[in-house]
Amino acid sequence: MTTDSLTEARIFVQIRQLPPEAIQKLEEFIEQLSQSKNNSDRHLTLAASKLSESVLAKIWDNAEDAEYDNL
Repeated sequence: MTTDSLTEARIFVQIRQLPPEAIQKLEEFIEQLSQSKNNSDRHLTLAASKLSESVLAKIWDNAEDAEYDNL
């Protein structure tokens, strides 16, 4: 078994020993962790978009591409 597999096995053993109320709390905690990661990714994407706006504006805002503005 790899280290990751051993860690996973230990965690499963610990989860199986938890009472139902604790399992519910654990599920909520895992969901919060997942949402936190997603929010972090979303903020990074928005920041990158904002940073590239001025550069892309120079490319998109020109007479040759003006025809595409009406599509």
